[in-house]
Amino acid sequence: MPDDYFDALVMNQKGDGYDVAVQQLGDADLPDGEVTVNVEYSTLNYKDGLVVHGNQGRLARKFPHVPGIDFAGTVDFSSDARYKAGDKVVLTGWRVGEMHWGGYAQKARVKADWLVPLPDGLSTQQAMAVGTAGFTAMLCVMALEDHGLTPQAEGPVLVTGGAGGVGSVAVAILAKLGYRVAVSTGRVGQADYLRSLGAIQVVPREELNEATKRPLESETWAGCIDTVAGTTLGRVLGQMGYGTSVASCGLASGPQLKTSVLPFLLRGVNILGIDSVMQPYGNRLRAWERVVSDLPLEKLEETMTVCGLGEVPARAAEILKGQVRGRLVVDVNA
Repeated sequence: MPDDYFDALVMNQKGDGYDVAVQQLGDADLPDGEVTVNVEYSTLNYKDGLVVHGNQGRLARKFPHVPGIDFAGTVDFSSDARYKAGDKVVLTGWRVGEMHWGGYAQKARVKADWLVPLPDGLSTQQAMAVGTAGFTAMLCVMALEDHGLTPQAEGPVLVTGGAGGVGSVAVAILAKLGYRVAVSTGRVGQADYLRSLGAIQVVPREELNEATKRPLESETWAGCIDTVAGTTLGRVLGQMGYGTSVASCGLASGPQLKTSVLPFLLRGVNILGIDSVMQPYGNRLRAWERVVSDLPLEKLEETMTVCGLGEVPARAAEILKGQVRGRLVVDVNA
């Protein structure tokens, strides 16, 4: 077989639905870009699940399409002076895997501006155990700290959807930094897992996902990383301490937010919107450097499961049902 052929998970539109299967492609099939990468690992995020499992929200628009919003690997060729053959690189965001071909392939070709060097101290597999979910978690922690959160704050920091990808990494980071961490989850069977990551309190989801007529409740949380939105976020806002912040980064319970302005006006609560897709290069480097220093790699291993390309469609359905714990890394060469 010629060396320029490689395996990829390819989506094709089929009537009103989509066909997703591993196929062989050639270098000539790759899109335009300055850097060609031999991909080693990708990962499965919630957004990947939306794309692969029925293209929900029509995130992918052109077909055939290669999903996968993250990848890490080794540069094969670069026409950009910032990278050379043999360099290790990471990509997250930039609508890759949605508008552009992504990481569920043994090769990818992208714009040089979308890449960052693999941080010292991380393997490509570990970088994908972090992936967009872990990168987002780190951005959330940074935003809360930029707005005054310290480990000396009164009360715990709440992480909603704590057993998921963002939540798991956020718990591990916060615990290592010395914060007291509370976690809400609908999967009470994961309590031991969450405590192993550093959580000191596990809150059943039903305690937070019921609306209340009271716009303000007892001041409970010193900060919050929210991955679910919906009723939960509305409830949590009324429980935040004075002058605290919520880093909002997900919508697993839907995009709606029903609340009042009282938490903002009477307690000075902030909602900090966290976007991981279009982050500028400098902040990307800052976040990845913080990942290396602040994420305990032994805890990262506890959050990680590895699968092959052919398993991605089934796993995509599972992640949308909330059945994937922690981080699912895709070995594209398995």
